[in-house]
Amino acid sequence: MDENRIRRFSAWRIVEHWVFTMIFAVLVVTGLAQKFYTLDISMWVIFRLGGIDYLRLVHRYAGIACLAVTALHAATALACVASGRWRPSMAITGKDFSDVVRNIKYYLGIKGRPALCDRYNYRQKFEYWGVLLSAFIMVATGLVLWFPIFFTRFLPGDVIPAAQVMHTNHGLLILLIIALWHIYNSIFSPEVFPVDPGMFTGHISRERMVREHPAELARIEGKTIHEIIEEYNDTKIRERLDLN
Repeated sequence: MDENRIRRFSAWRIVEHWVFTMIFAVLVVTGLAQKFYTLDISMWVIFRLGGIDYLRLVHRYAGIACLAVTALHAATALACVASGRWRPSMAITGKDFSDVVRNIKYYLGIKGRPALCDRYNYRQKFEYWGVLLSAFIMVATGLVLWFPIFFTRFLPGDVIPAAQVMHTNHGLLILLIIALWHIYNSIFSPEVFPVDPGMFTGHISRERMVREHPAELARIEGKTIHEIIEEYNDTKIRERLDLN
């Protein structure tokens, strides 16, 4: 085993991530083509898929696939946490809020080190819950738009235009979160540039674990958090010496 690399994700998590990525890409392309149908690129996409009816069909079936993957993920997570196989590492706790304050002070030079994060930090939790809950919102509003007659049997007619507004605007919000937040952190962030290998290999460097997930590293290696902090401090000292 390579001591300089720590396994973060299983093969199943990697497959799940890329399946969701492909489904998301299909939803974005077909969704934007419908919203901005007057653009030349949108017309090209519509014609390439055989017309607006076929494009809508692809979009809807991609939505069903999104629901299936998201529901399977949520059910698996709940079952594994309930059985004790997984730690509830994505649960938002009070420490996440104190970590935000700690990191702000660190970025301002008030603190000497960032927050001691566990398996996931507050930024990753925000992104995870934002995408997960948004997926269910998009599926729910999409079903209302797909079967308007059925839903207006027991809901007021105003639910249809409301669902349309929410579906399109929330879809753009998710796209912005993925494009500006997730892609930056996975590709353009100085910590991982030119790309984060985690979702390709399932591993990240031990050096990153010391910086970003020291609490988890301490648990994996059977060390105390203070030992990891000392290692982090030693690394920062060496970096300063190299810069000088």
